[in-house]
Amino acid sequence: MTTFSHLLAPGRIGSLELRNRIVLAPMGDSFAETDGHCSERIQAYYEARAAGGAGLLIMGVCAVAFPAGTNEPHQVGVSSDEFIPGLSRVAERVHKHGAKIAMQLQHAGKTAVRDMAEGRPLWVPSIPPAMQTDMMAALTPEELASFVSSSRRREGGVQLKVMDQDDIAQMVEWFAAGADRAKRAGFDGVEIHAGHSYIIAGFLSAYYNKREDNYGGSLENRARLLLEILAAVRARVGNEFAVWLRLDAEEMFTPGGITLADAQAVARMAEAAGADAVSVSAYAAITRGVNFTEAPLVQKPAAFLDWATAIKQQLSIPVIAVGRLEPEVGDSAIARNQCDFIAMGRKLLADPELPNKLISGQPQAIRPCIYCYVCVSQIFVNQHVKCAVNPQTGHEAEYVISPAAAAQHVVVVGGGPAGLEAARVAALRGHRVTLLERSDRLGGTLFFAALAYPENGKLLDNLLYQVRNLPIEVRLNTEVNAALLRDMGAERVIVATGAQRAAPDIPGANQNHVWSGDELRRLMTGDRADEIAKRKLSLTQRTLMKAGSLIGVTDSTEAMQKLSHVWMPLGKRVTIIGGGLVGLELAEFLIERGRQVCVLESGSHLGRELAIVRRWRVLHGIQEHGGQLLTGVTVSAIEGDRVRYQTADGQAAEIRGDSVVLASGAMPDTRLGDALTSAGLNVTSIGDCQSLGYIEGAIAAGHRAGREA
Repeated sequence: MTTFSHLLAPGRIGSLELRNRIVLAPMGDSFAETDGHCSERIQAYYEARAAGGAGLLIMGVCAVAFPAGTNEPHQVGVSSDEFIPGLSRVAERVHKHGAKIAMQLQHAGKTAVRDMAEGRPLWVPSIPPAMQTDMMAALTPEELASFVSSSRRREGGVQLKVMDQDDIAQMVEWFAAGADRAKRAGFDGVEIHAGHSYIIAGFLSAYYNKREDNYGGSLENRARLLLEILAAVRARVGNEFAVWLRLDAEEMFTPGGITLADAQAVARMAEAAGADAVSVSAYAAITRGVNFTEAPLVQKPAAFLDWATAIKQQLSIPVIAVGRLEPEVGDSAIARNQCDFIAMGRKLLADPELPNKLISGQPQAIRPCIYCYVCVSQIFVNQHVKCAVNPQTGHEAEYVISPAAAAQHVVVVGGGPAGLEAARVAALRGHRVTLLERSDRLGGTLFFAALAYPENGKLLDNLLYQVRNLPIEVRLNTEVNAALLRDMGAERVIVATGAQRAAPDIPGANQNHVWSGDELRRLMTGDRADEIAKRKLSLTQRTLMKAGSLIGVTDSTEAMQKLSHVWMPLGKRVTIIGGGLVGLELAEFLIERGRQVCVLESGSHLGRELAIVRRWRVLHGIQEHGGQLLTGVTVSAIEGDRVRYQTADGQAAEIRGDSVVLASGAMPDTRLGDALTSAGLNVTSIGDCQSLGYIEGAIAAGHRAGREA
């Protein structure tokens, strides 16, 4: 096991000495107040990441012209001295734990949606080209209402202000004054945001900058605004205050946009002008929603690392790399001189204690990011960032795991994500905890979800690791009733047995080639699979399944992933009835295994339960690989190899296929909880047995039940 000796080694940015090379990446978290001030929510958020062991925290998108130039409803302001007291408190709370903190200075330029909403003109280097995008098509009406409310176009359209020389001078002053306030507030440095299509990037980009004066044309001219800002900031804060910039290595899907060669040249100019470091990111024109998962919020692991390496080769100052870098990858990258620091965003939302857990040699204890995009999707609908696997993100001051006033015997019924999280938190509080599970494996539907989306498997591994390393008694193959719980002396019972999935009333749904989602889950995970196999599978298929079980394959999501590429009980052409989260992730899973997929959804929108950004990616992936997605359809019958349905306009139609999966009909299952309550036991029902919330809802409910036990 790696010791992470390079990642955990001290580092330096200019005069700034850091205890390790782990950086909290700057993010728009929307944790400030509406008026731009830093109150308890954002103070506690940054303090938790400092206490977690990171070397440097970068407070993201601090608005130098607040409220002008902002693109979030709860963005940090740094445009006036009135913001300094709240900022100072953030710095004090971070420094108390030995970390350093920097402020990322930003003006959103053409993407300042708050300016749009409030009737201010958008400041731009030149009139930007018109852009068509499909990103709105996948939004539900509710999301669209929230999305549009922040960026609605006023009568007469969006106002644009092409910056003149006075405006440029004002922009330079805003950045310089913001840096000065950061220093006076006790921050340790500033990062000038010169990427992500914001105002400085707009000047750097030949695609967006069509000026014919000294700020347009050649790269040297397009970089003039950045260099003037850098010089003014340095003059204002002096040489002993760390100053660096964030650059796009490339503007993806932007013909004539920023290239790697441009970024290398600008990085060299910035170093010559006194920058202490360069943080290397990237941006993609959002002509399609899925582009957002190419950059800046990348899905591909280590997708920007080669760009960081290419820029590092041009410089003598440090380079900060970002973009889904696992600790092992980051440690190796630093060792190979590809970069000097590793910035982590979503990982430190999921687990602020990540650095401390690496330091203590417990990487398995790190709660992983599952790349579900719940966090950033919040920003699109004007909400505070949250994390699907860490309910405490943004609630650090409220959701505290504190010792129980009196230890009790807490019995958790159900070993899925809600039950595992409830057991973990209750045990941390000092309760005696027993976890009862009906099947022979912990994980519940999360095990099956890990097959459909491998990132979920890391969450399951983490939950199991933590439960096994706490004083929690686990009993498998245990059916629960009131008598058993009384015999055990249960003082508090937490029921987390999941949803029930009733088969839809469709003629032909009982045929052997028709699978309910629950049947498929049970077969693939080994949960009472024999009764399903005997009814649904041929002797040859049962033999293959049994062989997988005998060699232990069904105990490992990774091994099951590999096996499922070779064998699954589904034919080549699969029709999925239900286009929610389960149906779409199953479609994604099957397409990767060479199946032809058609999804039939009765509602008007697909994947409502998926976070917006994840939904963009899933829908694009299904369509790109030839999958059919039909909405507004009513299935009337399943007849042999065809599914008959009616379209939204009443037309009869059919789709042929070898297998049918029913991925709808899930509903809360309150039966056990109601029975135990009627028997006089102290019962709390959580997770999908109470209300459907999938992984995010299950973890949140489990955490709350554990805190309140």
